[in-house]
Amino acid sequence: MAQPQRSKRRPRSIVVCGLAGLVALVAALAITVGPLTRAQATEANAPVQLTLPEPTGPHRIGTVSLHLIDHTRTDPFVPDQRTREIMVQLWYPAARTAGYPTAPWLSPGAVPHFEASNGLPPGAVRLPRTHGHVGAPVLPGRDPVLVYSPSFGGDRGFATAQVEDLASYGYIVVTVDHTHDASEVEFPDGRVETATIADADDTLIAEAVAVRAADVRFVLDALATIAAGGNPDAEHHRLPHGLAGALDLRRVGVFGHSLGGAAAAAAIRTDPRIRAGVNMDGTLFGPDGVAGSDRPFLLLSSDHPTIPEDPTWDELFANQQGPILELRLVGSAHLSFNDGQLLYPQVAGVLGLGPDDLVALVGSINPQRSLAVQRRYLRAFFDHYLRQRREPLLAGPSPRFPEIQFVRSGP
Repeated sequence: MAQPQRSKRRPRSIVVCGLAGLVALVAALAITVGPLTRAQATEANAPVQLTLPEPTGPHRIGTVSLHLIDHTRTDPFVPDQRTREIMVQLWYPAARTAGYPTAPWLSPGAVPHFEASNGLPPGAVRLPRTHGHVGAPVLPGRDPVLVYSPSFGGDRGFATAQVEDLASYGYIVVTVDHTHDASEVEFPDGRVETATIADADDTLIAEAVAVRAADVRFVLDALATIAAGGNPDAEHHRLPHGLAGALDLRRVGVFGHSLGGAAAAAAIRTDPRIRAGVNMDGTLFGPDGVAGSDRPFLLLSSDHPTIPEDPTWDELFANQQGPILELRLVGSAHLSFNDGQLLYPQVAGVLGLGPDDLVALVGSINPQRSLAVQRRYLRAFFDHYLRQRREPLLAGPSPRFPEIQFVRSGP
């Protein structure tokens, strides 16, 4: 089961970040909903089929998963494991998709663990398919690269709706499963590694952020190997045609939600290859997280009009040398920044969630509108700093997006 994480501005609260914490999250937020029973599932006429919205860009999407092994690091969460082993997934604009199947939102071998950890009888919920076509050839061109780090306990697919949209506009996005931090990670040999980190003190959480930042650096090393004509996949599975020539590693960004946002702040501090970063509603941990950098950084906040600013964000603002901007998404909650905002309403009947429960989980903003706003501002930020496109949305409030409040900017 996905483990709890302290969320921004509620540092001692317990929040499970990601859909893998469905039942535990409901309990953690003190919502009076009992776990799904087999009898309740039997009463349902059919399994609930979950769906994700279409990406809005002009390009079709390809995807491929890679098994990466870092032989220079031991896994700090498994003392007897002498290497650090992760799974990543690349999402990219595709030249064509006919004949290439769409990828599942969660790998098949991880689904039983997902169901069991959430008290879901097998088949009660059918997880969505993505819009990414496995192994499709890459659209010719040189594309900026983004690396995404999910929330604590989150799997690499938990921001698929955001990631697919970026890929449809010509970005290559790499999503990372941070093994033993993620709720479940399936490897090509069928092993499913589950989370070993429980909610702990700030020292352990800061260590997890440092591990994630190191994972991001390792991913960039692996991408450099691909760009040079190599194949870092541990099983040497065939890479999509055209991938090596499409990676523009001179234009790299990083973004993440919650603990993934903290990892983005640490990664841009420690890796000069990263030119821009985004933290979506994550408290910062560790010295690298608050040290700032000389490169652009965006803080995208949930709505908290009566709660004081996160002191770690204040510290980052004080230390940041490059451009920094804080925006607030009105009506949003901490879980508004991943696929949970779209999927919780679809499983409300399964879990017995009422309207007030959903507001507590994902805010009062319409999920489809929330996603549309986030997609547009993420793209505006990376287009501005990685593609040198002038983006008026970053200059001040827009009547087209009244849900976005400009909180502060610097230096």
